[in-house]
Amino acid sequence: MKLHELKPAEGSRKTRNRVGRGTGSGNGKTAGKGHKGQNARSGGGVRPGFEGGQTPLFQRLPKRGFTNINRKDFAIVNLETLNRFEEGTEVTPELLLETGIVSNVKSGVKILGNGQLEKKLTVKANKFSASAKEAIESAGGSVEVI
Repeated sequence: MKLHELKPAEGSRKTRNRVGRGTGSGNGKTAGKGHKGQNARSGGGVRPGFEGGQTPLFQRLPKRGFTNINRKDFAIVNLETLNRFEEGTEVTPELLLETGIVSNVKSGVKILGNGQLEKKLTVKANKFSASAKEAIESAGGSVEVI
């Protein structure tokens, strides 16, 4: 088989619908837009959420809660994911970022105590849960808050 012989599988591709190309095409004359009106015009139609002048649903619903603009969002790492490092490694946010465990450091890294830690590691992070701190130290490692 050569490159010029490649063809998509039968039925996997639809033919493009060319509107406004004569009445015989099934989408000629008004091009499937009906007769006149807002939606028949170029650039016509209404914005998303518009309900014809009636108060839209999103405005009728009550406002709830509060968003804190100073909220700190931490990248979360569980103990079980730290097992992939070699014994005695110094685990830092930079190392977690380059190994792909964390995709974005955000406001910092928080270590949570989910899972078992079998290796002795020196872990440097911004925050630790009490159970994670205890598990790292019981495995013979050390904890350092940055």
